Amino acid sequence: MRRALCVCLVLLALLLCPGTAFAGTAEPLGSMDLQYAEHFSVDYYSGGAARLRIGADQVYLLLPAGCEVPAGLEALPRIPVPAEKLYLASSSAPDLFLRMGALDAVRYSSTAPENWRIPELRTAMEEERIRYVGKYSAPDYELLLSEGCGLAIENTMILHSPAVREKLEELGIPVLIEYSSYESHPLGRVEWIRLYGLLTGRQAEADAFFDRQRELFRTVENAAPSGKSVAFFHLTPGGGVVVRRAADYVTRMIELAGGKTAFTDLPGEDSALSTVTIQLESFYAQARDADVLIYNSTTAGDVEDLDAFLALSPVLRDFKAVKENHVWCTEMSMFQRSSAAADMIADIRAVLDGADRDLTYLHRIQ
Repeated sequence: MRRALCVCLVLLALLLCPGTAFAGTAEPLGSMDLQYAEHFSVDYYSGGAARLRIGADQVYLLLPAGCEVPAGLEALPRIPVPAEKLYLASSSAPDLFLRMGALDAVRYSSTAPENWRIPELRTAMEEERIRYVGKYSAPDYELLLSEGCGLAIENTMILHSPAVREKLEELGIPVLIEYSSYESHPLGRVEWIRLYGLLTGRQAEADAFFDRQRELFRTVENAAPSGKSVAFFHLTPGGGVVVRRAADYVTRMIELAGGKTAFTDLPGEDSALSTVTIQLESFYAQARDADVLIYNSTTAGDVEDLDAFLALSPVLRDFKAVKENHVWCTEMSMFQRSSAAADMIADIRAVLDGADRDLTYLHRIQ
């Protein structure tokens, strides 16, 4: 009863004197000017402190050594910056650290060396400059503690293993859950490099990389629609075909490049999953007349030549893009290259325009 009375008195005070409750809270000096990212924000305070918001419920105080805590932010969980000996359980983050020259800040990963398609990351792990700590859902806590760990960056899969997050925090390791995969614009994913730059003291390098990607994107952003359709897919051993949903970021990249997806009739388009497996008959009906075929090698493996491609299914011989020599394949590192959005959009636009030049993440199957 007494607690309820106290709560009522506090609420009454807020109603009667709305300007007094937060009178002691420091005002931010400014905010990070984000161009595309929508799932994080940063407010700057004096002395180098910053308030970071991620998603709907994560708020942190980024605090340099010797910096005073801004008034009103004392209760926020703190992340010392620049962060060192990071544990990257998120497989989408390491490429961004590589691109801004901050791979030396990374000490642990949940991706095994043999699963990396990015040569620099595979080498770093084989040489144990970055150490493998096991699956994100069962990390080696003793290894993480053996050399210290300044911050764990997880993706949203950790929400299915809350006990892991609780254990990391119990051990004194701050946990940040990144939401880059929720960004609606492909460049929004890339812009997370600016947050990682802030965390590691590489803000200038991160901003410079992002600015280059933004300028590359702008070279194709206002190009006229090509009117051409694109089928992005791969075949499964069981005979199914995995394609991207309308809301997926690969489909969005095709649209931003001036193309349109060939798949307009997919089951469960309101699903949160980015892909759907359809029957070969449905794939044939929707993609037979597509202007361009792009085979996703990331999951299914590279296709050496057109004979190998046609061996995947005899029906492919009937496809318009096969007959007109417009069949392409992704590089196997594409999906681990979270920095690749602008390059991939430019590549797709070049394919749609019939440009005969070297591409970054696509190669022709012939």
